[in-house]
Amino acid sequence: MILEIITPEKQVFTGEVTSVKFPGTSGEFEIHNNHAPIISTLTSGVIRVITSENNTENFDINGGVIEMQNNKIIVLAD
Repeated sequence: MILEIITPEKQVFTGEVTSVKFPGTSGEFEIHNNHAPIISTLTSGVIRVITSENNTENFDINGGVIEMQNNKIIVLAD
């Protein structure tokens, strides 16, 4: 699936990923390939990304919104 993380300043990440863990306002949650469509708010914390090459990348955020649809995740983060 494709992940894009966008902040007001720039696009922080774009690429193929196998899973992503988010700091949701109601608790952490993880999204994998073929996940059902979802829109959720995020709180401050770390987005943990597992890339298709099995590398882990972490991104600190102060909050935001995530949308998952058709194996594409878009994150608008602060």
